[in-house]
Amino acid sequence: MNKKMRELLAKIENKRELAKGYTEGENKDLEKAKEILNEIDKLQEEYEIEKRLFESEKESAKLNEEDVAKIEKNIADKKEDKEEDSIQKFAKQIRNIAKGMNEGTPADGGYTVPEDISTMVEERREAKASLIDLVSVETVSTNKGSRTFKKRSQQTGFTKVGEGGKITSTSTPQFERMDYAISKYAGYLPVTNELLEDTDTNIVNIIVEWLGDESRVTRNKIILDLIKTQDETKLEGLDDIKKVLNVTLGSAFKATSVIVTNDDGLQYLDTLKDNDGKYLLQPNPANPMEMRLSAGAVTVPVKVIPNADLATTLNKIPFIIGDLKEGIRFFDRKQLTINTSNVAAIGELNAFEEDLTLFRGIEREDCKIRDEEAFVNAYITTTPSV
Repeated sequence: MNKKMRELLAKIENKRELAKGYTEGENKDLEKAKEILNEIDKLQEEYEIEKRLFESEKESAKLNEEDVAKIEKNIADKKEDKEEDSIQKFAKQIRNIAKGMNEGTPADGGYTVPEDISTMVEERREAKASLIDLVSVETVSTNKGSRTFKKRSQQTGFTKVGEGGKITSTSTPQFERMDYAISKYAGYLPVTNELLEDTDTNIVNIIVEWLGDESRVTRNKIILDLIKTQDETKLEGLDDIKKVLNVTLGSAFKATSVIVTNDDGLQYLDTLKDNDGKYLLQPNPANPMEMRLSAGAVTVPVKVIPNADLATTLNKIPFIIGDLKEGIRFFDRKQLTINTSNVAAIGELNAFEEDLTLFRGIEREDCKIRDEEAFVNAYITTTPSV
């Protein structure tokens, strides 16, 4: 099979899938499906013609060692004096040429060997996570605003008053505000129209998925940068984790707290054992996909974020412990929107002049700490490898 035959088969397969899509669902259009099937018939006919030409060329090009050996044997039978005549010289030259030709060198025959190249884009498996699911998200319709909270205070209670005595005033509740201001995050991707027209791959879907993943990474970075503004707490081991839950977070947040860590943190937790040698990290019986750290009276869910999204830096394994929905508020003014244009101009790029299509992604958002007492920005130090 040559390159053109492979390309025709790829086009046939793509159009077959396209036609199938028009026979079902909301986009059902039987006339469109019939039109595409006619195109498939033409491509199939073109493929059969190319296949016959390819096989014909292969047949006519056959010249192997067996053919050369037959020629030499016939000559030897007729020429007892074993003198090399012109036919023997010709056969010898053919053999020498054949020995000098090889598929490893393009110019010596390598160009004639078909290559198995697929233009269909395959994706390697990746682990991805979005921190947006762990925090509280509020959709807003303005570019800035404020939220009012009652301050925490240590109330002292009423004062004992004797009969006929004066009643003293008690403490009053105090309030504070959290302000937000929406910022815009955006990026664009130029694509030549030749690529959009000539590729056998649905490149538009790939671009849209790519921009969507850029949005996920952007939001993760905003949230993590906010968490890093909190003082770091070093943990020496399991007892320090329990202290964070029991004392630092306390009764207000312990019941709803989660341990957020990365792959390195999972490995650390997965090696912890009790005095009987039983591992402390166990799957939740109600949801086997959810891990829980169980140590005595402490049982807390563990959320693992891939190292690619939550990195271990300077040998510090991140451990974010607490209730992030109480601790962080994400203000969403405008979710990711993707626009395209073949006439727009951005910087030195002119889509119309350069025959490009520009894909632009924009989102607007802000992120604030709602309650700094609801979570702890902690870490465990790893032993550097030598």
